[in-house]
Amino acid sequence: MKQISLSLLSALLLSSCTLGPDFLVPAPPAVTTYNAKTDAGPPDDQRIALGQRIQGDWWAGFQSPPLDGVIKEALSGNQDVEAARHRMAEAEEQVNVAEGALLPQVALGGTAGYQKYGRSLFGPLNFTVPPFAYYTLGPAVSFPLDLFGGERRRIEQRQALLEYQGFELDAAYQSLTAHVAAEALALASARAQIEALNGVIADDERNVGLVQAAITSGSGTQVQLVSAQSQLAEDRALLPDLRQQEAVARHALAILVGKAPAEWSPPEFALADFTLPGELPVALPSELVRRRPDIRAAEAQLHATSAAIGIATANLYPNLTLTANVTTQALTPGGLFNSINNAYALAANLTQPIFSGGRLSAERRAAIENYKASLATYRQTILTAFGDIADRLQALSNDADRLHAQAAAAETASRSLDLARRSFEAGNSGILDVIDAERRNAQAQLGLARAKAQRLMDTVQLYLALGGSPVTLPASEDKPDTP
Repeated sequence: MKQISLSLLSALLLSSCTLGPDFLVPAPPAVTTYNAKTDAGPPDDQRIALGQRIQGDWWAGFQSPPLDGVIKEALSGNQDVEAARHRMAEAEEQVNVAEGALLPQVALGGTAGYQKYGRSLFGPLNFTVPPFAYYTLGPAVSFPLDLFGGERRRIEQRQALLEYQGFELDAAYQSLTAHVAAEALALASARAQIEALNGVIADDERNVGLVQAAITSGSGTQVQLVSAQSQLAEDRALLPDLRQQEAVARHALAILVGKAPAEWSPPEFALADFTLPGELPVALPSELVRRRPDIRAAEAQLHATSAAIGIATANLYPNLTLTANVTTQALTPGGLFNSINNAYALAANLTQPIFSGGRLSAERRAAIENYKASLATYRQTILTAFGDIADRLQALSNDADRLHAQAAAAETASRSLDLARRSFEAGNSGILDVIDAERRNAQAQLGLARAKAQRLMDTVQLYLALGGSPVTLPASEDKPDTP
């Protein structure tokens, strides 16, 4: 009998199958470039290395030790990254939960009760069974046979969701590093503009003094004085906004490292502390879909919805569970330990859904539609990523043109201001010419500081769009994409 049971069990296990589709990663779009006009990179010494991967810590290319230090602090203290780590750990435990469902379930049960039978229980016999206490104790084993792979698909689903959380951790990591770099640059930009504006204000104050001296000597007018004072007031009015930008960036950096703004201050970042990377590695589109975490997360979600179809399909088929229990039964607690009171039972429980009001079939159809929706989301995520990179490459190209033009404008404005001052001091022109030259110079200097910062910021955004460098390389990098 025992041999027959074992043979039957082996046959059932060997004949089991896994229903539902086996997941295959969709083929990437058949494109080899993001934007032919910009893939060559900016028209200067910054070169786009198309087909190369980002290696290591991408922010090291800026050669800023203060930035390295702040990012290190942020990676250990940021709460969004910490939350992502715990969500990944929770997903890992959910895999363990699903895997445990395939193993025999063993439980120890016991009963203590008091019972009385009715007089007619044993037929027309003229006797009654007096009330009595009873006790049972023993283990029970249940073993669900996953004949149609529903539980195996559930494990597959949970593993896909674990991968999803891993890519979400990568995304949180990359977003954090990019935000730290961007806020550090915003802080440096605000300080550069404040420094430039303070120089302009000093020149404005000098102009007011020159006009006052001219009035004293009889060569100046009150109109000229009011114009000079007005320019001074306008330039001073620009300071509060820049100081607010500086404060916002400083506070943002504190929050990114997991500190309150009152308990942490960033380094004194300056634009001169950042070196523009001379080479930007840009992955090919076919490689990007394996690197960018939001694409990989969408792929993992697609895998999970594919496994859900198998779960819903298996629910339409019979479910077989083997059970066994060994108990000892006695009328006194002490009798539980007497072997003559031992009993056992073996059973195979088979259930087949017959009528569910269409619920099970509807669940399968819903799972299929959910997969189709996830597939569309996956494809849209890829297209959005390609567009994002094309935008960043275009921005860098425009930034280079803007920076060159702004540098030329700043140089011209500075020379024009110097000539205007000399002409005024020689008595060949009025103070209004100096004020006008001062206004153009102020705008040019502030524009140059913004242009330098914007180019560095767009470089950061390109690194982010390319997927940065992952904090944890997914297992699927080196394993087949099919389960």
